[in-house]
Amino acid sequence: MSQLAKERRSFVSQGAMSTIGHPERERQDRIIALFCEGLGYRYLGDWSARPGNSNIEEGLLTEHLLRSGYSAGQASRAIYLLKAEAENRVRSAYDNNKAVHSLRRYGVGEKLEAIHVTETVQLIERNHPEKNDFAVAEEVTLAGPQERRPDLVLYRNGIAVGVIGLKNSHITVGNGIRQLLSNQQKEFNGWFFTTVQVVLAGNDSEGLRYGTVGTPEKMFLQWKEDEADNSRLKLSPKWRSHRHMLNSLPAPIQMA
Repeated sequence: MSQLAKERRSFVSQGAMSTIGHPERERQDRIIALFCEGLGYRYLGDWSARPGNSNIEEGLLTEHLLRSGYSAGQASRAIYLLKAEAENRVRSAYDNNKAVHSLRRYGVGEKLEAIHVTETVQLIERNHPEKNDFAVAEEVTLAGPQERRPDLVLYRNGIAVGVIGLKNSHITVGNGIRQLLSNQQKEFNGWFFTTVQVVLAGNDSEGLRYGTVGTPEKMFLQWKEDEADNSRLKLSPKWRSHRHMLNSLPAPIQMA
């Protein structure tokens, strides 16, 4: 039995797994296996009953920063500044996302008062992607005015960077995209998407479509294969994902 299978069986025995239908369960299991066994992601578990799910998981980000050689004080300060940008109540969600994107790309500058030196804490290892903590959680319950539960959330160093919505073959991908867009609205769970770089919707019959936060439905793009033999990396008979895709995603676009 693989390590992933053992971990997921543990969640089942603890009653932590959500009760989604059998076809949906098979599809979700297949995709999680791709990320974890094929692309090296870490499985965080079923978070349907986990309280306090966040787009910035402080524990995971702290662990990464400490492993990267930063002090506990530096890690704490960097996370504080990151959350201040992500949760700014004066700006729009788009502007918060743009500010977070800048910190993720260029790092968080800190002034060390004792010696008057400015040091930058890098939240992401851009030059050495393998040193980042790539992880996936399923059925992530998001608290808010209207509770929602994305099928899969991709985390990098504890920061939510991707949200995936999966649908049955008889439910269109367009329906999945519209659900992703409604989730981004303030009256639903807009707060969660201030760190997210890419949103994806797909089913087994139509494949996968993707966009950045704020992308209108008509602007979502069809995922296309770029390898002659990609059978091992397919999410379904028509689509797959790539671990390093998240390293080069652009900033969110302004909604019209």
